Amino acid sequence: MDSASPGFGSSFERIFVSLLAIVTGILLAYLAILGPLYMNIIQYKTHITVNNQLIGQDIINLVVMCPILIIGGICLLLRKQIAKYLLAASPLFLFYYALSYSIGWEWSSAVYTGNSEKFAFHFIYIIIAGLILLLYSLSLFPGKVSSHFKKAGLIVYSVLFPLFLMIFASMWIKGIIEVMQTGTSNGYAEAPTAFWLVRAVDLGFCIPLGFISVYLLWTRRETSFPIQNLLYGFFLTQILAVNAMGWVMFFKHDPTFQFPQLIVFGILAVILFVGYGFIMRGYKGIKN
Repeated sequence: MDSASPGFGSSFERIFVSLLAIVTGILLAYLAILGPLYMNIIQYKTHITVNNQLIGQDIINLVVMCPILIIGGICLLLRKQIAKYLLAASPLFLFYYALSYSIGWEWSSAVYTGNSEKFAFHFIYIIIAGLILLLYSLSLFPGKVSSHFKKAGLIVYSVLFPLFLMIFASMWIKGIIEVMQTGTSNGYAEAPTAFWLVRAVDLGFCIPLGFISVYLLWTRRETSFPIQNLLYGFFLTQILAVNAMGWVMFFKHDPTFQFPQLIVFGILAVILFVGYGFIMRGYKGIKN
Protein backbone atom coordinates (compact mmCIF):
# COMPACT_ATOMS: atom_id res chain seq x y z
CA MET A 1 0.00 0.00 0.00
CA ASP A 2 1.31 3.47 -0.92
CA SER A 3 2.31 5.63 2.00
CA ALA A 4 0.84 8.70 0.33
CA SER A 5 -2.17 9.60 -1.76
CA PRO A 6 -1.40 12.31 -4.36
CA GLY A 7 -3.17 15.52 -3.37
CA PHE A 8 -4.55 14.04 -0.16
CA GLY A 9 -1.49 13.76 2.09
CA SER A 10 -0.42 10.42 3.53
CA SER A 11 -2.73 7.42 3.36
CA PHE A 12 -2.95 7.50 7.15
CA GLU A 13 -4.15 11.12 7.09
CA ARG A 14 -6.65 10.45 4.32
CA ILE A 15 -8.16 7.39 5.98
CA PHE A 16 -8.15 8.95 9.46
CA VAL A 17 -9.88 12.15 8.33
CA SER A 18 -12.34 10.15 6.20
CA LEU A 19 -13.43 8.09 9.20
CA LEU A 20 -13.46 11.19 11.40
CA ALA A 21 -15.81 12.98 9.00
CA ILE A 22 -18.14 9.98 8.72
CA VAL A 23 -18.30 9.48 12.49
CA THR A 24 -18.91 13.21 13.02
CA GLY A 25 -21.77 13.15 10.52
CA ILE A 26 -23.35 10.18 12.28
CA LEU A 27 -22.91 11.92 15.65
CA LEU A 28 -24.68 15.05 14.39
CA ALA A 29 -27.62 12.92 13.26
CA TYR A 30 -27.63 11.08 16.59
CA LEU A 31 -27.71 14.31 18.62
CA ALA A 32 -30.39 15.80 16.37
CA ILE A 33 -32.66 12.77 16.77
CA LEU A 34 -32.17 12.69 20.55
CA GLY A 35 -32.98 16.39 20.90
CA PRO A 36 -36.25 18.36 20.77
CA LEU A 37 -36.54 17.71 17.03
CA TYR A 38 -37.73 14.15 17.63
CA MET A 39 -37.14 12.12 20.80
CA ASN A 40 -36.58 14.97 23.29
CA ILE A 41 -34.22 12.78 25.29
CA ILE A 42 -31.65 15.58 25.39
CA GLN A 43 -33.20 18.46 27.32
CA TYR A 44 -31.22 21.66 27.07
CA LYS A 45 -31.02 24.04 30.01
CA THR A 46 -32.64 27.03 28.42
CA HIS A 47 -36.06 28.64 28.00
CA ILE A 48 -38.62 26.49 26.22
CA THR A 49 -38.95 28.98 23.34
CA VAL A 50 -35.26 28.42 22.47
CA ASN A 51 -36.21 24.84 21.59
CA ASN A 52 -37.70 26.25 18.39
CA GLN A 53 -34.25 27.46 17.38
CA LEU A 54 -32.72 24.14 18.41
CA ILE A 55 -35.20 22.30 16.21
CA GLY A 56 -34.26 24.47 13.24
CA GLN A 57 -30.57 23.87 13.86
CA ASP A 58 -31.06 20.11 14.24
CA ILE A 59 -33.04 19.95 10.98
CA ILE A 60 -30.05 21.39 9.12
CA ASN A 61 -27.68 19.09 11.00
CA LEU A 62 -29.75 16.09 9.96
CA VAL A 63 -30.53 16.91 6.33
CA VAL A 64 -27.53 19.04 5.33
CA MET A 65 -24.47 18.67 7.56
CA CYS A 66 -24.77 14.95 8.21
CA PRO A 67 -24.86 14.10 4.46
CA ILE A 68 -22.06 16.59 3.71
CA LEU A 69 -19.74 14.98 6.27
CA ILE A 70 -20.59 11.38 5.44
CA ILE A 71 -20.45 11.87 1.66
CA GLY A 72 -17.31 13.99 2.05
CA GLY A 73 -15.66 11.26 4.12
CA ILE A 74 -16.58 8.57 1.60
CA CYS A 75 -15.36 10.70 -1.32
CA LEU A 76 -12.09 11.28 0.51
CA LEU A 77 -11.66 7.53 0.95
CA LEU A 78 -12.21 7.19 -2.80
CA ARG A 79 -9.80 10.07 -3.56
CA LYS A 80 -12.51 12.17 -5.21
CA GLN A 81 -11.65 15.86 -5.62
CA ILE A 82 -15.14 16.94 -4.51
CA ALA A 83 -14.20 15.77 -1.01
CA LYS A 84 -12.24 18.95 -0.32
CA TYR A 85 -15.21 21.18 -1.13
CA LEU A 86 -17.54 19.14 1.08
CA LEU A 87 -15.15 18.90 4.02
CA ALA A 88 -14.25 22.60 3.83
CA ALA A 89 -17.94 23.40 4.33
CA SER A 90 -17.99 21.89 7.81
CA PRO A 91 -15.25 23.08 10.25
CA LEU A 92 -16.44 26.58 11.16
CA PHE A 93 -20.05 25.40 11.28
CA LEU A 94 -19.05 22.62 13.70
CA PHE A 95 -17.28 25.12 15.97
CA TYR A 96 -20.32 27.41 16.06
CA TYR A 97 -22.73 24.54 16.64
CA ALA A 98 -20.76 22.87 19.44
CA LEU A 99 -20.06 26.12 21.27
CA SER A 100 -23.67 27.31 21.07
CA TYR A 101 -25.05 23.98 22.26
CA SER A 102 -22.62 23.79 25.17
CA ILE A 103 -21.65 27.16 26.64
CA GLY A 104 -24.43 28.95 24.71
CA TRP A 105 -27.29 27.72 26.89
CA GLU A 106 -27.94 28.30 30.56
CA TRP A 107 -25.98 25.30 31.90
CA SER A 108 -25.03 27.07 35.11
CA SER A 109 -28.49 28.50 35.77
CA ALA A 110 -30.56 27.16 38.66
CA VAL A 111 -33.71 28.35 36.90
CA TYR A 112 -33.70 25.74 34.15
CA THR A 113 -33.49 21.97 34.37
CA GLY A 114 -32.12 19.58 31.81
CA ASN A 115 -29.51 16.94 31.10
CA SER A 116 -27.52 18.40 28.20
CA GLU A 117 -24.34 18.55 30.30
CA LYS A 118 -24.24 14.73 30.08
CA PHE A 119 -23.42 15.17 26.40
CA ALA A 120 -20.54 17.60 27.01
CA PHE A 121 -17.95 15.19 25.60
CA HIS A 122 -19.98 14.81 22.42
CA PHE A 123 -19.71 18.55 21.84
CA ILE A 124 -16.01 18.61 22.76
CA TYR A 125 -15.42 15.82 20.22
CA ILE A 126 -17.19 17.90 17.55
CA ILE A 127 -14.91 20.87 18.29
CA ILE A 128 -11.83 18.64 17.94
CA ALA A 129 -13.20 17.14 14.72
CA GLY A 130 -13.81 20.64 13.37
CA LEU A 131 -10.21 21.63 14.15
CA ILE A 132 -8.78 18.59 12.34
CA LEU A 133 -11.10 19.04 9.36
CA LEU A 134 -10.16 22.72 9.19
CA LEU A 135 -6.42 22.06 8.99
CA TYR A 136 -6.72 19.08 6.67
CA SER A 137 -9.27 20.54 4.21
CA LEU A 138 -7.21 23.71 3.73
CA SER A 139 -4.21 21.58 2.79
CA LEU A 140 -6.16 19.94 -0.05
CA PHE A 141 -6.55 23.09 -2.12
CA PRO A 142 -3.88 24.43 -4.48
CA GLY A 143 -1.83 27.20 -2.95
CA LYS A 144 -2.15 29.55 -5.91
CA VAL A 145 -4.69 29.66 -8.73
CA SER A 146 -5.63 31.96 -11.58
CA SER A 147 -8.92 33.85 -11.47
CA HIS A 148 -11.16 35.40 -14.11
CA PHE A 149 -13.42 37.83 -12.27
CA LYS A 150 -15.15 40.58 -14.20
CA LYS A 151 -14.60 43.88 -12.44
CA ALA A 152 -18.21 45.05 -12.83
CA GLY A 153 -19.57 41.86 -11.27
CA LEU A 154 -17.03 42.03 -8.46
CA ILE A 155 -18.03 45.61 -7.69
CA VAL A 156 -21.74 44.72 -7.50
CA TYR A 157 -20.98 41.74 -5.26
CA SER A 158 -18.67 43.84 -3.07
CA VAL A 159 -21.46 46.36 -2.51
CA LEU A 160 -24.45 44.06 -1.96
CA PHE A 161 -22.84 41.50 0.33
CA PRO A 162 -21.33 44.01 2.82
CA LEU A 163 -24.55 46.05 2.70
CA PHE A 164 -26.66 43.18 3.99
CA LEU A 165 -23.94 42.20 6.45
CA MET A 166 -24.24 45.70 7.90
CA ILE A 167 -28.04 45.42 8.04
CA PHE A 168 -27.62 42.08 9.83
CA ALA A 169 -25.08 43.63 12.23
CA SER A 170 -27.35 46.59 12.93
CA MET A 171 -30.11 44.27 14.21
CA TRP A 172 -27.76 42.70 16.76
CA ILE A 173 -26.18 46.04 17.71
CA LYS A 174 -29.64 47.50 18.31
CA GLY A 175 -30.43 44.64 20.72
CA ILE A 176 -27.17 45.14 22.62
CA ILE A 177 -27.76 48.89 22.96
CA GLU A 178 -31.29 48.17 24.17
CA VAL A 179 -29.94 45.87 26.90
CA MET A 180 -27.39 48.49 27.92
CA GLN A 181 -30.06 51.17 28.18
CA THR A 182 -33.01 49.24 29.62
CA GLY A 183 -31.51 46.03 31.01
CA THR A 184 -33.47 43.76 28.67
CA SER A 185 -34.41 43.10 25.04
CA ASN A 186 -36.49 40.70 22.97
CA GLY A 187 -35.79 37.19 24.33
CA TYR A 188 -33.08 38.44 26.68
CA ALA A 189 -34.79 37.65 29.99
CA GLU A 190 -35.49 34.07 28.95
CA ALA A 191 -31.99 33.16 27.70
CA PRO A 192 -29.35 35.83 28.40
CA THR A 193 -26.38 33.52 27.78
CA ALA A 194 -27.73 32.56 24.36
CA PHE A 195 -28.39 36.24 23.63
CA TRP A 196 -24.79 37.22 24.33
CA LEU A 197 -23.19 34.21 22.64
CA VAL A 198 -25.07 34.70 19.37
CA ARG A 199 -24.36 38.40 19.21
CA ALA A 200 -20.74 38.12 20.31
CA VAL A 201 -19.96 35.36 17.82
CA ASP A 202 -21.90 36.93 14.94
CA LEU A 203 -20.53 40.45 15.47
CA GLY A 204 -17.02 39.31 16.41
CA PHE A 205 -16.63 36.33 14.08
CA CYS A 206 -19.23 35.73 11.35
CA ILE A 207 -19.71 39.28 10.06
CA PRO A 208 -15.97 40.14 10.07
CA LEU A 209 -15.34 36.94 8.08
CA GLY A 210 -17.75 38.22 5.44
CA PHE A 211 -15.85 41.48 5.07
CA ILE A 212 -12.53 39.61 5.03
CA SER A 213 -13.86 37.38 2.23
CA VAL A 214 -14.65 40.43 0.08
CA TYR A 215 -11.33 42.08 0.93
CA LEU A 216 -9.37 38.99 -0.12
CA LEU A 217 -11.12 38.93 -3.50
CA TRP A 218 -9.59 42.35 -4.20
CA THR A 219 -6.16 41.91 -2.62
CA ARG A 220 -5.22 38.20 -2.60
CA ARG A 221 -7.42 36.67 -5.27
CA GLU A 222 -4.93 34.05 -6.50
CA THR A 223 -3.99 32.75 -3.05
CA SER A 224 -7.30 33.00 -1.16
CA PHE A 225 -9.22 30.25 -2.99
CA PRO A 226 -8.95 27.80 -0.03
CA ILE A 227 -10.08 30.53 2.39
CA GLN A 228 -13.03 31.47 0.17
CA ASN A 229 -14.21 27.86 0.17
CA LEU A 230 -13.79 27.58 3.93
CA LEU A 231 -15.65 30.83 4.61
CA TYR A 232 -18.43 30.17 2.13
CA GLY A 233 -18.88 26.67 3.46
CA PHE A 234 -19.60 28.28 6.80
CA PHE A 235 -21.73 31.12 5.42
CA LEU A 236 -23.99 28.82 3.40
CA THR A 237 -24.52 26.17 6.07
CA GLN A 238 -25.02 28.73 8.81
CA ILE A 239 -27.51 30.83 6.84
CA LEU A 240 -29.51 27.68 6.15
CA ALA A 241 -29.58 26.97 9.88
CA VAL A 242 -30.58 30.55 10.74
CA ASN A 243 -33.42 30.51 8.20
CA ALA A 244 -34.57 27.10 9.42
CA MET A 245 -34.66 28.45 12.98
CA GLY A 246 -36.69 31.45 11.84
CA TRP A 247 -39.29 29.38 10.00
CA VAL A 248 -39.68 26.96 12.91
CA MET A 249 -40.21 29.96 15.20
CA PHE A 250 -42.77 31.36 12.73
CA PHE A 251 -44.81 28.15 12.43
CA LYS A 252 -44.73 27.56 16.18
CA HIS A 253 -45.83 31.15 16.90
CA ASP A 254 -42.70 31.87 18.96
CA PRO A 255 -43.22 35.12 20.91
CA THR A 256 -39.63 36.17 20.19
CA PHE A 257 -40.04 35.77 16.41
CA GLN A 258 -39.47 38.92 14.35
CA PHE A 259 -40.51 38.81 10.70
CA PRO A 260 -38.17 41.63 9.51
CA GLN A 261 -35.21 39.54 10.70
CA LEU A 262 -36.45 36.55 8.70
CA ILE A 263 -36.71 38.73 5.59
CA VAL A 264 -33.12 39.95 6.04
CA PHE A 265 -31.85 36.41 6.59
CA GLY A 266 -33.74 35.20 3.52
CA ILE A 267 -32.27 37.92 1.30
CA LEU A 268 -28.82 37.29 2.76
CA ALA A 269 -29.19 33.58 1.93
CA VAL A 270 -29.96 34.42 -1.71
CA ILE A 271 -26.96 36.77 -1.88
CA LEU A 272 -24.69 34.14 -0.36
CA PHE A 273 -25.72 31.37 -2.75
CA VAL A 274 -25.48 33.68 -5.77
CA GLY A 275 -22.18 35.01 -4.42
CA TYR A 276 -20.71 31.55 -4.07
CA GLY A 277 -21.70 30.78 -7.66
CA PHE A 278 -20.08 34.03 -8.74
CA ILE A 279 -16.87 33.18 -6.89
CA MET A 280 -16.69 29.64 -8.28
CA ARG A 281 -17.19 30.97 -11.83
CA GLY A 282 -14.39 33.45 -11.20
CA TYR A 283 -12.07 30.57 -10.35
CA LYS A 284 -13.39 28.35 -13.16
CA GLY A 285 -10.78 26.22 -14.84
CA ILE A 286 -8.46 25.80 -11.85
CA LYS A 287 -6.51 22.59 -11.64
CA ASN A 288 -7.47 20.34 -8.76
